[in-house]
Amino acid sequence: MKSFQAFSSLRHRNFRLFWIGQFITLTGSWMHQTAQGWLVYELTGSPFFLGLAGTAASAPILLFTLAGGVLADRYPKRKIMLAAYIILMALTLTLTVLVATSVVNIRYVLILAFLIGSVLAFEIPARQSFIIELVGKEDLLNGIALNSTAFHGARMMGPAIAGFLMASTGLASCFFINTLSFLAIIAALIKIRFRSGDMQATSGPGIKKSFREGLKYIRHNPTVYILLISVGIISFFGFPYISFLPVYARDILKTGETGLGILMGCAGAGAFTGAIGLAARGDTPKKGFVMAAAAIIFSLALLIFSISETIRLSYAMLFFVGFGAINMIATANSLLQLSVPDELRGRVMSSFTTMFLGMAPIGNFAVGSLAHYTGTQNALLTSAGLCLSGTMLILWKKPEIFKL
Repeated sequence: MKSFQAFSSLRHRNFRLFWIGQFITLTGSWMHQTAQGWLVYELTGSPFFLGLAGTAASAPILLFTLAGGVLADRYPKRKIMLAAYIILMALTLTLTVLVATSVVNIRYVLILAFLIGSVLAFEIPARQSFIIELVGKEDLLNGIALNSTAFHGARMMGPAIAGFLMASTGLASCFFINTLSFLAIIAALIKIRFRSGDMQATSGPGIKKSFREGLKYIRHNPTVYILLISVGIISFFGFPYISFLPVYARDILKTGETGLGILMGCAGAGAFTGAIGLAARGDTPKKGFVMAAAAIIFSLALLIFSISETIRLSYAMLFFVGFGAINMIATANSLLQLSVPDELRGRVMSSFTTMFLGMAPIGNFAVGSLAHYTGTQNALLTSAGLCLSGTMLILWKKPEIFKL
């Protein structure tokens, strides 16, 4: 019974199409991210520029995602995503050509990372709030969990494939495969059908008033506020670790390009395992407890990884980093979506995206700067300690999170 429950969302034709298309496209995106990290480190040899590249990619999410949420509540989400993926294809093709012709430099990489992040700032809120339209409220938690399996299954496979290709055929092949991968999600979105067309958001008030309404709702809803702050702490202090994995692969563990793919794949494997567990477990009355425990697991595993110089221990700790991250984020995601009214879902999920991904630019810059002066291991050790301290502080000040 549990095995069927784990895949209940896949009985919806629209969700099946979306899930398959997204898995293919996300695999290409993880290949791109892995290759980009190695490219930046090859061009500069600097942990600071690794952090800066992460900032360039995620700063637009901090700046523009709330506006993206307003659009997701006003216009068909499918059309927003289609436009975004077409633009992303053009941007990744540009990077492919620059790398293949050996004219790429760090300035071009940073500019393209910023532009890609700007497009994602409008695509992500639409995608996050689109799932409920594909599966309905009864399968929402399962849909979120299975959507996470696509993301983290791709995160497990993409870096491993990228590591092999970087060592054998070069960086440009990774960027080119990512360009082609967008065709999968574009085709899926075109094939999706609703009984009465796209589910439309109400026209509602003007954009500025809509924006203020969303912020007012968040500010006066303690549950939503606590969830967003919890996610923001992990995002700001913890998630920048991924930008610095090239340093561990080349200089600390000395595993090279292939090892970088394995490092990223281990985190993806942990997240994939956690997502499958969430899907199989289904709805649970102890979501707050799961979220808090997962944040602690993430923090402790990152702390051990930061100081590890043993390959197997590093792989194992990254597995638990991924496992903790997905359980924390997916549970917070489902709690938010189930607690907000339909007409505000896009705006609330854009705030979730801002905290989930938008805090990373500041965190990447801060951790990159700290790594420049104190070393990468010390910087990640400090970050992990702050993740753990922040989580414990919230649990002490807001123990009601356990009751969610």
